[in-house]
Amino acid sequence: MSLFRKIFGFKSENKDEELIKSNERGKYMPEIKLPIDERFTINFKANGGKFLYCENLDEIFQNLQNILVENQWENKNVLVLDDQLESKFKGSSLQSTRKISDATFFLTTCENLIANDGSLLISSKQIFEKKLRELPFNFIVFATTSQIVESIGEGLRVIKSKSRQKIPTNITTIKHFKSVDEKDFLSYGSSAKNLYLLLLEDL
Repeated sequence: MSLFRKIFGFKSENKDEELIKSNERGKYMPEIKLPIDERFTINFKANGGKFLYCENLDEIFQNLQNILVENQWENKNVLVLDDQLESKFKGSSLQSTRKISDATFFLTTCENLIANDGSLLISSKQIFEKKLRELPFNFIVFATTSQIVESIGEGLRVIKSKSRQKIPTNITTIKHFKSVDEKDFLSYGSSAKNLYLLLLEDL
C-alpha cells in the first residue's frame, strides 16, 4: 500500500514542493481529509502503539521474531486463546500457553482497527470473557488492512453483519498503549497495554 510506504520511510523527494502547495490553501478552504488507513496509522502511533506494516506472511513472521528478540521474549510463554491463530503461527517457535499467569505476552487478533481514534476493537472472539486488566501487559496483535474502519459505530456494524447468528459479547476497545506514568488524566481508569501491531496488507 503506497500510503503506508510513504509514512514509513518511503517519502517523496518532493516533500518541500508538497508543503508549499499545502501552504497555498486559504484558511477558509475545507480541510483535506486524509485516507482512512493513513488516519488510523497517525492516531494509533499518537496513542503510543508500535506499528509494523507487512506485505506478506513471511514479513509477519520475521517482524514477530524481531519483536521477540528486541524484548528478550524468545524463551517466554505467550498466551494464545485463539485456536486458528495458534495454528497460523505454529511454525514460528512460540511457546504458547492458555494460563494467563504463565504468559509474558498475549498474541491475538482484533475485530477492527478504528481510524478516527487509533484504537483496536476486540470482543469475546479474542479475549473470551476475560477483562483487559487480567491479560498480560504486553500485546502483539495480528490484523489486516481490510479491518480498518472509520469509527467504532462502523466497527460494531461490521461485527453484527459478520455474526448474524451469534453476536460476540465483551466488546471493548484498546486505545492507550503507553505506561501508566505516561498517560494523561483523560485515560484514567482504562487498561493501558504495551502493544505491537502486525498489519498485513490484504487489499
